[in-house]
Amino acid sequence: MVVTGEPRTERQSPERIGERLMADRKVRAVAQAGSYGTEFAWAGSVPTFVTFERGLEAPQTDHRAGVSTERFPYEKLEQWRDWEVARQEAPLALLATSRVLYDPTGHYGRIQRTLWNLSDAQRAAHRADLLLAAQAALSAARAAHTGPGHSVQDQLLALADARSLALNLLYPALLTRLHLWPEFEIRLPHAWRASAGLRFPKAVYRLEALYCFGGEDEARRVLLATRGLGLLEQERRARAAFQAGYYDGAVRYLRDETARTHREDLRRWLNLTPARREKLGTLLGVTRAPLGPAALRVTQELLEAVQEGE
Repeated sequence: MVVTGEPRTERQSPERIGERLMADRKVRAVAQAGSYGTEFAWAGSVPTFVTFERGLEAPQTDHRAGVSTERFPYEKLEQWRDWEVARQEAPLALLATSRVLYDPTGHYGRIQRTLWNLSDAQRAAHRADLLLAAQAALSAARAAHTGPGHSVQDQLLALADARSLALNLLYPALLTRLHLWPEFEIRLPHAWRASAGLRFPKAVYRLEALYCFGGEDEARRVLLATRGLGLLEQERRARAAFQAGYYDGAVRYLRDETARTHREDLRRWLNLTPARREKLGTLLGVTRAPLGPAALRVTQELLEAVQEGE
């Protein structure tokens, strides 16, 4: 008999999916991440599970029925108890901020205790690693996208690279000074203001300068520009943020998702239709943001502010 339709799990609630994961014999640890199910939950919270599973050879991310599952090989649950190993390869923020649901070996809890009890020296070393990686990425971006003969495409790619390394390396490095771990939700600009804005105003100011937020009006313009670009899921999530009043969150998310999903369009910018260029330009904020060397200069200033703790 041929069975058609969606798998049974497609119709299950996040809570039921969590129960199913914990009952699966190959799953050896389960945690829940993100704001869903907490006092900070909102309309756009995405139920997210973290699992460690036997028989898995590499990390995987599954999205099904509005639920996201980050899956890791069981062997990593043992290996990442060692800080020196974890700092090189583990998704530290995800592990540190998740809420353990099932941990019969106790390894997940040990990983979390390690991450939340790092010494000042360990956090300083981790910060140095992140800053070193950021400086290397910044130098690579300068070499690739600036100098004589570089085009408008390079201006846009430099902005995309500047934002990516600022978000993924420099913001986490800044939080090491507070012994906090980043949560990359759609509300992120509001989170970095709340966690670091008062302590480190120069760094947060430069981080925001790369994105050029414009409140409700800019968020509305950016949402409208998603049409026809294959960003249906991103538009849906950003609209939820907009409706909840997280205007800058919607803009940050769409700027980064556009750069990630349409990098090839940035490379062939002059070959695009004027209408497509206009939409992508609005999404990226090209008339508002620093481009090319200017974007990389702001990122260098951000790096120095993180380095100095300003």
